[in-house]
Amino acid sequence: MQEIQIWHNPRCSKSRAALELLENKNINSSVLKYLEQTPSKEQLKDVLSKLNMKASELLRTSENIYKELDLENINDEEKLIDIMVLNPILIERPIIIKGDIAVIARPIEKLEELIK
Repeated sequence: MQEIQIWHNPRCSKSRAALELLENKNINSSVLKYLEQTPSKEQLKDVLSKLNMKASELLRTSENIYKELDLENINDEEKLIDIMVLNPILIERPIIIKGDIAVIARPIEKLEELIK
C-alpha cells in the first residue's frame, strides 16, 4: 500500500477519528501536525491539486480569523494560499494523502473509500 499522510490537528474530533481509523486498520501513516509544522506554499498547492479544489474551498469559514480578514471577498488563489501558510488554523482538516489523491475526511467515509 502507498504511504499515507494525515494533516492532523489533535484537538479536532474528526481528525482524531481519522487517525484512529487508520490505526485500527493497521495502516501506517505519517502524521503532519500542520498547526506546529506549517505546510509550505508548495505543499499547499500540491495538496490542493490532489484534492482537486480551489484554495477557497479548503478554508475553514467558521474560524474567527476568516471573518477578521474578510476572506469571503478574496478570490485570488495565490493570496489565499499565502494567508493559509501564515494562518494554518484556516486549513480544513483532516486531510489524508495517498499518492496522487487526497481527501478531507469529513465525513469519515471519504477516508474509508480512499483506503479500500
